[in-house]
Amino acid sequence: MRVDYGEPKDLDVDALNDGWLPLARQWLSDAVAANLPEPNAIVLGTVDAAGRPATRTVLCKDLDAEGVVFYTNYDSDKGRALASTPYASITFPWIGIARQLTVRGPVTRVDRDTTEAYWRTRPRGSQLGAWASEQSRTVVSRDALAAQLAEVTATFDGREVPVPPNWGGVRVEPEIVEFWQGRTSRMHNRIRVMPASGVIERLQP
Repeated sequence: MRVDYGEPKDLDVDALNDGWLPLARQWLSDAVAANLPEPNAIVLGTVDAAGRPATRTVLCKDLDAEGVVFYTNYDSDKGRALASTPYASITFPWIGIARQLTVRGPVTRVDRDTTEAYWRTRPRGSQLGAWASEQSRTVVSRDALAAQLAEVTATFDGREVPVPPNWGGVRVEPEIVEFWQGRTSRMHNRIRVMPASGVIERLQP
């Protein structure tokens, strides 16, 4: 299986004259306009305390100069991995428009006020699910999982669902940012940005 990528215009370093963020936001907007499924989906790579890597897909909920934010249960596998090795890589895999954006850097937890503000935008069902699921832990059956949700639903019946104490945002700070654009004959465009120093480099594909 092979696709010969191509766009009318090559990505060049001058597209980063205003920094990495405007282009990142433009590419995200392009993914939305192209009706790609889950355009804010990101592949998150972490390393656990034993040095074993793991990847999974999560959803980007904020993209700004400080980095990329997603939300999770801090006691999940990824939460524990990030606590032991606070460095991560995320990639927006916009395959449908032959582009990728990768951000690598140290991770920090967002402040509680930011988490609270985001939590209030989530559907009630998602809020209840965050309480019901002991993320990454084993469960004996789907019925058992449904019973946990039913219990939580009854607990919070008629009142606001608060943010779980072990749940919140994580920010991947932009130490290294790379833009990838698919081109013909596998001569892809790769532009790497180091935001702290302002260095912009073209990489061979």
